[in-house]
Parts: sequence; structure tokens; C-alpha cells
Amino acid sequence: MDGYGLPMASFDILLRLVRSPDHRMPMTKLAREAALSSGGFTKVADRLAKADLIRRVPSETDRRVTYAELTEHGLDVANRARTTCARVLREHVLAPLGKTDSEALAQAMRTLREANTPQD
Repeated sequence: MDGYGLPMASFDILLRLVRSPDHRMPMTKLAREAALSSGGFTKVADRLAKADLIRRVPSETDRRVTYAELTEHGLDVANRARTTCARVLREHVLAPLGKTDSEALAQAMRTLREANTPQD
């Protein structure tokens, strides 16, 4: 994302983590939700870890599971980027649409999210 030095795939991962409980998620679930191959996700996760935005945390109860978890720096960057993204969307999408069309867009997005959310 411009201004943060984040490619969209990285921003997507940070956004998913900032919305998750404890700002962490199993890496396999995160890759699936971000629609990335395991190899593609590994590359993104490696870059995020190298930039101190996430850390890999082994599960205490299942050694097959590794979590991606936001670092303190990652949480700060994710929150600032999310705020910037929300401002840009308000200015460039919602304002031109107006109230009625913005509400219709929001409803359409909810419908799409529900239809495309994987059921665990």
C-alpha cells in the first residue's frame, strides 16, 4: 500500500491479522483466506517477518500448527494503514456515491463476504 511500502498482499495479511482475536491466525488458514498458495504465502510471510511486522508462533497444543501473529510494530503499521485506507475509501468511493448508493454497496459487499466466507 502506497505510503507504507506494503504490497497489497502484505496489507491484506496485516488487515486480516489486526481483525483476528489476539492479532494471530493459523498460517494455513491465513493463506487460504488470502487466496495465496502455500509457497506464495510463505514468501509474503517471510517478508513480513523480516520487516518485524509478524512473527511465527508455534501452537502450544498442536505442533502441526504455526500462527502468524502481529508484532507490536506490525500492529502499529496495520492500524495506521487501515486508518489511511478507510480515509481514502471515504474520499474516493463513498463520497462520490452518496448515501443511498454507499448503503447499497455496503449491502452488496456483505452479501459477497457471506457467500464467499469459508465455513470451518
